Amino acid sequence: MQVSEWILRRVIVGPPLRAYLRLRVEGAEHVPATGPVIIASNHLSFVDSMVIPLAAGRKVGFLGKAEYLQGTGLMGWIKRLWFGEFGGMIPVDRSDARAAARSLELAEEHLSKGGAFGIYPEGTRSRDGMLHKGRTGVGRLAAATGAVVVPCALTGTDKVQPVGATGFRPHRVTVRFGPPVDVDSLREQHVKSKLFRAITDEVMDGIAERCDQPRSADYADRPGPGAPLG
Repeated sequence: MQVSEWILRRVIVGPPLRAYLRLRVEGAEHVPATGPVIIASNHLSFVDSMVIPLAAGRKVGFLGKAEYLQGTGLMGWIKRLWFGEFGGMIPVDRSDARAAARSLELAEEHLSKGGAFGIYPEGTRSRDGMLHKGRTGVGRLAAATGAVVVPCALTGTDKVQPVGATGFRPHRVTVRFGPPVDVDSLREQHVKSKLFRAITDEVMDGIAERCDQPRSADYADRPGPGAPLG
Protein backbone atom coordinates (compact mmCIF):
# COMPACT_ATOMS: atom_id res chain seq x y z
CA MET A 1 0.00 0.00 0.00
CA GLN A 2 1.44 3.35 -1.04
CA VAL A 3 1.90 6.07 1.56
CA SER A 4 -0.69 8.33 -0.07
CA GLU A 5 -3.27 5.53 -0.16
CA TRP A 6 -2.54 4.66 3.48
CA ILE A 7 -3.04 8.27 4.53
CA LEU A 8 -6.29 8.54 2.57
CA ARG A 9 -7.62 5.25 3.91
CA ARG A 10 -6.49 5.62 7.53
CA VAL A 11 -6.58 9.36 8.13
CA ILE A 12 -8.15 11.70 5.57
CA VAL A 13 -10.94 9.73 3.87
CA GLY A 14 -11.54 6.50 5.74
CA PRO A 15 -12.46 7.57 9.31
CA PRO A 16 -14.76 10.50 8.44
CA LEU A 17 -16.46 8.56 5.63
CA ARG A 18 -17.02 5.54 7.88
CA ALA A 19 -18.51 7.80 10.54
CA TYR A 20 -20.69 9.71 8.08
CA LEU A 21 -22.09 6.50 6.60
CA ARG A 22 -22.18 4.64 9.93
CA LEU A 23 -20.57 1.92 7.83
CA ARG A 24 -21.16 -1.69 8.85
CA VAL A 25 -19.17 -4.42 7.13
CA GLU A 26 -20.02 -8.13 7.28
CA GLY A 27 -18.06 -11.02 5.81
CA ALA A 28 -14.82 -9.08 5.23
CA GLU A 29 -12.93 -12.33 5.85
CA HIS A 30 -14.13 -13.53 2.43
CA VAL A 31 -12.06 -10.85 0.65
CA PRO A 32 -8.44 -12.03 0.25
CA ALA A 33 -5.91 -9.45 1.45
CA THR A 34 -3.69 -10.04 -1.58
CA GLY A 35 -3.95 -11.56 -5.04
CA PRO A 36 -6.50 -11.22 -7.83
CA VAL A 37 -10.11 -10.96 -6.73
CA ILE A 38 -13.30 -9.89 -8.48
CA ILE A 39 -15.78 -8.15 -6.20
CA ALA A 40 -19.19 -8.36 -7.89
CA SER A 41 -21.83 -6.11 -6.39
CA ASN A 42 -25.33 -4.76 -6.80
CA HIS A 43 -25.32 -1.13 -7.89
CA LEU A 44 -27.48 1.55 -6.30
CA SER A 45 -25.48 4.78 -6.35
CA PHE A 46 -22.36 6.51 -7.65
CA VAL A 47 -21.01 6.31 -4.09
CA ASP A 48 -20.85 2.48 -4.32
CA SER A 49 -17.41 2.65 -5.92
CA MET A 50 -16.15 4.67 -2.96
CA VAL A 51 -17.72 2.44 -0.31
CA ILE A 52 -16.52 -0.93 -1.62
CA PRO A 53 -12.75 -0.17 -1.41
CA LEU A 54 -13.27 1.17 2.10
CA ALA A 55 -15.17 -1.96 3.19
CA ALA A 56 -12.83 -4.38 1.41
CA GLY A 57 -9.73 -2.96 3.08
CA ARG A 58 -7.78 -2.80 -0.20
CA LYS A 59 -7.70 -0.78 -3.39
CA VAL A 60 -10.41 -1.96 -5.79
CA GLY A 61 -10.20 -0.98 -9.44
CA PHE A 62 -13.39 0.06 -11.24
CA LEU A 63 -13.78 1.12 -14.85
CA GLY A 64 -14.46 4.85 -14.98
CA LYS A 65 -14.41 7.84 -17.27
CA ALA A 66 -10.86 8.90 -18.14
CA GLU A 67 -11.68 12.57 -17.47
CA TYR A 68 -11.96 11.76 -13.77
CA LEU A 69 -8.15 11.49 -13.73
CA GLN A 70 -7.58 14.58 -15.82
CA GLY A 71 -7.78 18.27 -15.08
CA THR A 72 -5.46 20.88 -13.64
CA GLY A 73 -5.18 22.87 -10.47
CA LEU A 74 -6.41 21.91 -7.03
CA MET A 75 -9.59 20.17 -8.19
CA GLY A 76 -7.68 18.13 -10.77
CA TRP A 77 -5.25 16.99 -8.06
CA ILE A 78 -8.09 16.08 -5.68
CA LYS A 79 -9.88 14.05 -8.37
CA ARG A 80 -6.71 12.14 -9.26
CA LEU A 81 -6.02 11.46 -5.59
CA TRP A 82 -9.59 10.34 -4.88
CA PHE A 83 -10.30 8.24 -7.94
CA GLY A 84 -6.74 7.09 -8.60
CA GLU A 85 -4.88 6.64 -5.32
CA PHE A 86 -7.82 5.70 -3.12
CA GLY A 87 -10.32 4.17 -5.53
CA GLY A 88 -7.90 2.62 -8.00
CA MET A 89 -10.04 3.60 -10.96
CA ILE A 90 -9.16 2.12 -14.36
CA PRO A 91 -9.69 4.92 -16.89
CA VAL A 92 -11.70 4.31 -20.06
CA ASP A 93 -11.92 6.85 -22.85
CA ARG A 94 -15.60 6.69 -23.75
CA SER A 95 -15.03 8.77 -26.86
CA ASP A 96 -12.90 5.94 -28.26
CA ALA A 97 -15.17 3.03 -29.21
CA ARG A 98 -12.21 0.65 -29.39
CA ALA A 99 -11.06 1.55 -25.87
CA ALA A 100 -14.56 1.08 -24.44
CA ALA A 101 -14.95 -2.24 -26.24
CA ARG A 102 -11.81 -3.66 -24.65
CA SER A 103 -12.97 -2.94 -21.08
CA LEU A 104 -12.82 -6.64 -20.14
CA GLU A 105 -9.25 -6.76 -21.45
CA LEU A 106 -8.37 -3.85 -19.16
CA ALA A 107 -9.93 -5.74 -16.26
CA GLU A 108 -7.95 -8.87 -17.14
CA GLU A 109 -4.74 -6.87 -17.20
CA HIS A 110 -5.53 -5.42 -13.78
CA LEU A 111 -6.23 -8.86 -12.32
CA SER A 112 -3.10 -10.37 -13.90
CA LYS A 113 -1.09 -7.96 -11.75
CA GLY A 114 -2.75 -9.29 -8.59
CA GLY A 115 -5.24 -6.45 -8.23
CA ALA A 116 -8.80 -6.37 -6.95
CA PHE A 117 -11.42 -5.47 -9.53
CA GLY A 118 -14.96 -4.29 -8.85
CA ILE A 119 -17.78 -5.01 -11.26
CA TYR A 120 -21.53 -4.46 -11.32
CA PRO A 121 -23.07 -7.43 -13.16
CA GLU A 122 -26.35 -5.58 -13.72
CA GLY A 123 -24.43 -3.23 -16.00
CA THR A 124 -25.84 -0.01 -14.55
CA ARG A 125 -27.37 1.40 -11.40
CA SER A 126 -30.80 0.08 -10.49
CA ARG A 127 -33.29 2.86 -11.09
CA ASP A 128 -36.37 0.93 -9.95
CA GLY A 129 -34.99 -0.64 -6.77
CA MET A 130 -34.96 -4.15 -8.24
CA LEU A 131 -31.98 -6.51 -8.42
CA HIS A 132 -31.84 -7.26 -12.11
CA LYS A 133 -30.50 -10.20 -14.10
CA GLY A 134 -26.71 -10.19 -14.30
CA ARG A 135 -24.87 -9.78 -17.57
CA THR A 136 -22.25 -12.45 -18.21
CA GLY A 137 -19.17 -10.22 -18.29
CA VAL A 138 -18.36 -11.22 -14.72
CA GLY A 139 -18.55 -14.89 -15.72
CA ARG A 140 -16.27 -14.36 -18.70
CA LEU A 141 -13.79 -12.48 -16.55
CA ALA A 142 -13.77 -15.13 -13.83
CA ALA A 143 -13.34 -17.98 -16.33
CA ALA A 144 -10.53 -16.19 -18.18
CA THR A 145 -8.49 -15.13 -15.15
CA GLY A 146 -9.09 -17.72 -12.43
CA ALA A 147 -9.51 -14.88 -9.95
CA VAL A 148 -11.48 -15.37 -6.73
CA VAL A 149 -15.06 -14.11 -7.22
CA VAL A 150 -16.71 -12.58 -4.15
CA PRO A 151 -20.39 -11.51 -4.19
CA CYS A 152 -20.99 -8.18 -2.47
CA ALA A 153 -24.32 -6.70 -1.37
CA LEU A 154 -24.79 -3.02 -0.59
CA THR A 155 -27.73 -1.50 1.25
CA GLY A 156 -28.31 2.15 2.02
CA THR A 157 -26.12 3.79 -0.62
CA ASP A 158 -29.20 4.75 -2.62
CA LYS A 159 -30.24 6.87 0.35
CA VAL A 160 -26.78 8.48 0.63
CA GLN A 161 -26.86 9.61 -2.99
CA PRO A 162 -30.03 8.81 -4.93
CA VAL A 163 -29.79 8.55 -8.71
CA GLY A 164 -29.72 12.09 -10.11
CA ALA A 165 -28.67 13.75 -6.83
CA THR A 166 -25.41 15.70 -6.67
CA GLY A 167 -24.71 15.73 -2.94
CA PHE A 168 -24.47 13.18 -0.12
CA ARG A 169 -26.99 12.61 2.65
CA PRO A 170 -26.20 10.88 5.95
CA HIS A 171 -27.59 7.35 6.09
CA ARG A 172 -26.39 3.99 7.41
CA VAL A 173 -24.66 1.83 4.80
CA THR A 174 -24.12 -1.91 5.14
CA VAL A 175 -21.72 -3.93 3.01
CA ARG A 176 -21.99 -7.73 3.09
CA PHE A 177 -19.41 -9.93 1.40
CA GLY A 178 -20.36 -13.53 0.67
CA PRO A 179 -18.22 -16.65 0.32
CA PRO A 180 -16.42 -16.92 -3.04
CA VAL A 181 -18.23 -18.58 -5.91
CA ASP A 182 -16.95 -22.13 -6.56
CA VAL A 183 -15.88 -21.52 -10.15
CA ASP A 184 -13.93 -24.80 -10.37
CA SER A 185 -17.06 -26.82 -9.58
CA LEU A 186 -19.06 -24.93 -12.19
CA ARG A 187 -16.29 -25.45 -14.73
CA GLU A 188 -16.72 -29.21 -14.32
CA GLN A 189 -20.41 -28.91 -15.21
CA HIS A 190 -20.48 -26.28 -17.96
CA VAL A 191 -18.46 -24.96 -20.88
CA LYS A 192 -18.21 -21.65 -22.72
CA SER A 193 -21.38 -19.53 -22.67
CA LYS A 194 -23.18 -21.86 -20.26
CA LEU A 195 -20.25 -21.55 -17.85
CA PHE A 196 -20.34 -17.75 -18.06
CA ARG A 197 -24.07 -17.77 -17.32
CA ALA A 198 -23.70 -20.27 -14.46
CA ILE A 199 -20.99 -18.18 -12.77
CA THR A 200 -23.02 -15.01 -13.20
CA ASP A 201 -26.16 -16.60 -11.78
CA GLU A 202 -24.24 -17.87 -8.75
CA VAL A 203 -22.91 -14.36 -8.20
CA MET A 204 -26.39 -12.83 -8.41
CA ASP A 205 -27.76 -15.47 -6.02
CA GLY A 206 -25.02 -14.57 -3.55
CA ILE A 207 -25.88 -10.89 -3.82
CA ALA A 208 -29.62 -11.53 -3.51
CA GLU A 209 -29.16 -13.51 -0.30
CA ARG A 210 -27.53 -10.49 1.34
CA CYS A 211 -29.41 -7.46 0.06
CA ASP A 212 -32.98 -6.29 0.53
CA GLN A 213 -33.84 -5.74 -3.14
CA PRO A 214 -36.60 -7.76 -4.82
CA ARG A 215 -35.29 -9.69 -7.83
CA SER A 216 -36.19 -9.13 -11.44
CA ALA A 217 -35.81 -11.72 -14.20
CA ASP A 218 -35.12 -8.93 -16.69
CA TYR A 219 -31.96 -7.03 -17.53
CA ALA A 220 -31.71 -3.45 -16.30
CA ASP A 221 -32.08 -0.75 -18.92
CA ARG A 222 -28.70 0.66 -19.79
CA PRO A 223 -28.28 4.46 -19.66
CA GLY A 224 -28.10 6.29 -22.94
CA PRO A 225 -24.92 7.53 -24.67
CA GLY A 226 -22.97 10.02 -22.61
CA ALA A 227 -24.35 8.82 -19.28
CA PRO A 228 -21.85 8.25 -16.46
CA LEU A 229 -20.14 4.89 -16.25
CA GLY A 230 -21.76 2.82 -13.51
